[in-house]
Amino acid sequence: MNSSLSLLHPYPFEKLNKLFQDVQPADLPLIPLSIGEPKHPAPEFVKQAIIDNLNHLSTYPNSKGLPELRSSIANWLTRRFKLNLISSEDHVLPVSGTREAIFSFVQALINREDAPYVVMPNPFYQIYEGATLLAGATPYFINCTEENDYLGDFDAVPAEVWEKTALLFVCSPGNPTGAVLSKEQYKKLIKLSDQYDFVIASDECYSEIWFEQEPTGLLEVCAEIGRDDYKNCVVFHSLSKRSNLPGMRSGFVAGDADLLKPYLKYRTYHGAAMPVQHQLASIRAWDDEAHVEENRRLYRAKFDLFQSELGALLPFKKPDAGFYYWLKVDHDENFAKQLVEKANIKVLPGRYLSRDTKNGNPGENHVRMALVADIAQCEEVIKRIKTIL
Repeated sequence: MNSSLSLLHPYPFEKLNKLFQDVQPADLPLIPLSIGEPKHPAPEFVKQAIIDNLNHLSTYPNSKGLPELRSSIANWLTRRFKLNLISSEDHVLPVSGTREAIFSFVQALINREDAPYVVMPNPFYQIYEGATLLAGATPYFINCTEENDYLGDFDAVPAEVWEKTALLFVCSPGNPTGAVLSKEQYKKLIKLSDQYDFVIASDECYSEIWFEQEPTGLLEVCAEIGRDDYKNCVVFHSLSKRSNLPGMRSGFVAGDADLLKPYLKYRTYHGAAMPVQHQLASIRAWDDEAHVEENRRLYRAKFDLFQSELGALLPFKKPDAGFYYWLKVDHDENFAKQLVEKANIKVLPGRYLSRDTKNGNPGENHVRMALVADIAQCEEVIKRIKTIL
């Protein structure tokens, strides 16, 4: 087997199962807030589009995706991020969920003979690290802490690291912190990319779940500065969170055509083309905003409820965007165990989403709480937490 497999950490939920193996849960129905799996209803018109196109079960999908889907995605990007120019032929690739795309993009990009760095936030989505290790690169972690508004301090990265960097991952809105990069921060990163010649991969899968202000995107900043070729810039988007379709495995990568062309060649061998019926249903989802606005309304209601009912009792800080609370606690593992023992509510200890560094582990003494349950379950969570307090 590939010796690099031994470098991979167990996935966070494996660690969570181990943590709870000797815990006796409270005699109450389980409410899982540990995994970021949307529970709002999937749009009926998307489900119907799959049903209407089941004849394509007999059709091999093309790795590049249907032209109609690429056009739909390009049109959505133009509307949402105010782009000047984007080619559905050259700048967009549909993917089978951004998880597989993020992983495979790193494999296609990294030249392992260079032994480069891949710079990433800490805490982070674990696929960034796993993809890096299996591609033969070295993760370099930027700690996202309360002191830097959970955005990381890019100025603290040494020049010798940037010089050996092949790829920078950013996640905005952040998982798990909900922090959002500003236009000025994106511009600073683009300048660093030009100076040191590395690729920026912006994971924007939570971009459509926001409260006051829609988050900025990397391609939006490219358009603002006239970088219409999106040189060394790619973004990842998904229908999982935006449209409550995590099981459909539908997303896209968009940006620099000079990166996407060889990446498409890789994908023809990788064999992760999206089923045709899912592509046709995805067009319906990207073309519609009404269901997305309703989705945001549901999340806003839940966060407002938590803030009004628990904001004075626990340090619940409403995120800029996304559907996670990044809650400060005395000890993350102990808090998670006690919440199961006393209320049968599952949350994820922050240390499972981050790594130790010379400046500490920024995930310790935080828990990630995903407000994915419906409003009735959220009301029950609040009731149980109040009982404990």
